[in-house]
Amino acid sequence: MDTIQLNISKQQFFGILQAMPEQDKLEVFDRLRKSLFASRFDRLLRSVRTDELSMEDITRETNIVRRERYGKED
Repeated sequence: MDTIQLNISKQQFFGILQAMPEQDKLEVFDRLRKSLFASRFDRLLRSVRTDELSMEDITRETNIVRRERYGKED
């Protein structure tokens, strides 16, 4: 694959995006969303990771919420 390098400012880049047809903008959006998902998800997991909760704690709390919402027993 041949590659080229372009040096453009962020404003120029946004101008190019603004001039694109809607379908091309959607393609750019989809590619950005896919490329960013993994890193954002990893960052979220690291931010909520804890050793203070056990699986039993999570199960207990889940059952409490289910009973409150649906009136069901375990």
